[in-house]
Amino acid sequence: MASSNKMVVIGKIQATHGIRGQLRVIPFAGDASSISNLEKVALKSPAGELEEFPVVSAKAHGKRVLLTLKPFDNINQVLHLVGREIYAERGALPELPEDEFYWTDLIGLTVVSEDGDTLGELVEIIETGANDVYVVRKDGREVLIPALADVVLAVDLAGGRMTVSLPEGLLDL
Repeated sequence: MASSNKMVVIGKIQATHGIRGQLRVIPFAGDASSISNLEKVALKSPAGELEEFPVVSAKAHGKRVLLTLKPFDNINQVLHLVGREIYAERGALPELPEDEFYWTDLIGLTVVSEDGDTLGELVEIIETGANDVYVVRKDGREVLIPALADVVLAVDLAGGRMTVSLPEGLLDL
């Protein structure tokens, strides 16, 4: 199990919201609860450094989270934060239901077909609105796999493996 004080990426600032310094965040977990209960978060600067900020409020807004951080209270103070990743200490994150995972836990998994063929490594997750899409790369080739219950058969975090049932024709050239 990961160290409880390890910083992990939990979301990305998509845009500002309103004029009072709120940020619209894409959470990298199943729902907004992963962010809404945190007391502080860290933002990754363009130079790659993490800077911590106290959370004033965080609430669900559809599939997004509206986040207000101290000391920001107007839109002009937060415009430069758009596009930045949000981090939190692993130990501060809530446990997820059995069939949900933090993106940070899925990145790096070996993806195999139900027949046992290695498809590659999960290198990126794309949030599309309808469902996430897993980007799996092997030998310079990418496969885009929809993150759907009938496609993702099993996730074994301890074994570093995800088993999928590919939709017919997905690997056809």
